[in-house]
Amino acid sequence: MRMSYADTTQRLGLWAASFRKRGFGTPLASVISILVYGGLAYCIWLAVDWAILSAVWSAKDVARCGDTSGACWSVIDARHRLILFGLYPYEEHWRSTLACVAIIATVILSCFPAAWSAWRLAVLWVVGFATYYLLMEGSLLGLRQVTTDGWGGLALTLFLFSAVVLLGMPMGLGLALMRRSEMPVVRLFAMVLIDFIRSLPLLTTLFTAAVVLPILLPSWLEGDKIWRVIVAFALFFACYQAEVFRGAFQAIPKGQFEAGKALGLGYWSIMFRLILPQVFRHALPSTINMVVVTFKETAIVIIIGFFDVLASAKAAFGTGEWSPHYLEVYIFVAAIYWVFIFSLGQYGEYLKGRMAIAER
Repeated sequence: MRMSYADTTQRLGLWAASFRKRGFGTPLASVISILVYGGLAYCIWLAVDWAILSAVWSAKDVARCGDTSGACWSVIDARHRLILFGLYPYEEHWRSTLACVAIIATVILSCFPAAWSAWRLAVLWVVGFATYYLLMEGSLLGLRQVTTDGWGGLALTLFLFSAVVLLGMPMGLGLALMRRSEMPVVRLFAMVLIDFIRSLPLLTTLFTAAVVLPILLPSWLEGDKIWRVIVAFALFFACYQAEVFRGAFQAIPKGQFEAGKALGLGYWSIMFRLILPQVFRHALPSTINMVVVTFKETAIVIIIGFFDVLASAKAAFGTGEWSPHYLEVYIFVAAIYWVFIFSLGQYGEYLKGRMAIAER
């Protein structure tokens, strides 16, 4: 229920009274509060002055960067294409832009309750990924072909993240179900695989997929490097997500399984109609955390030769002209990460609120 204006005013009044009592209730508390809040206000003013008031914004005014104490955002104006699109051909950046829009639109549309059905989500993600790949690769649309070695920047980061979550989520659910299986061989296989993958660092897993597998496999089985890395990353994600799902399964009383059997429902009917909706509800907070961590961990692919958004950022200030302004580039990249991670976190809060209302 929405709060009325009177309720909002009352809460603000209570908060203000509590603030005055705690911060200025005694002379000593008043002095400390004035010093702390004064110092904080001064730091905020310095940050605003550096980032906005005294900053240089245009690449045409780059000569002024040495004469001002503010930020030199000229590097972003001049090098933002490299950060966003990496090594992708300059004249084809419109394709990379549309591919990013396709991935972001797919994620946003998936967040609406109207899309929450297996078939709708499947169709939506197949269309979204097909659109991304056709635009980025190009040859099937009669455009200039750009192999995956030329993909980079934010476009590559979004693709890696989306592909890992899309593949890893059902893989994690499958591993969780296998670990709960009554067949000893299936259960043992899932336990060994999950514990083995979780005992390895992510970098080791990705390095094995990118470098070691081509040495061990025949050439016709190697496949593209990017797909090997995506599958390895998705398996790593799935093993951790399987443990999240296993904990959610354990939170459900066994009596619900028995009640489903008493009603004459089969295993899959009990699972999909009764158990899994509750599992997803219990697993939601940890799942959101896993998704956020996965988005941040995409930066690791820089070590195995992918030109992701972080690698593109390093290249953006790699020349002598822009090397003094690395801080502005990192702030820009941090803002990109913050926007996506904050959005994911807020969507998780929305889902928790929606599910709490549904339980009442």
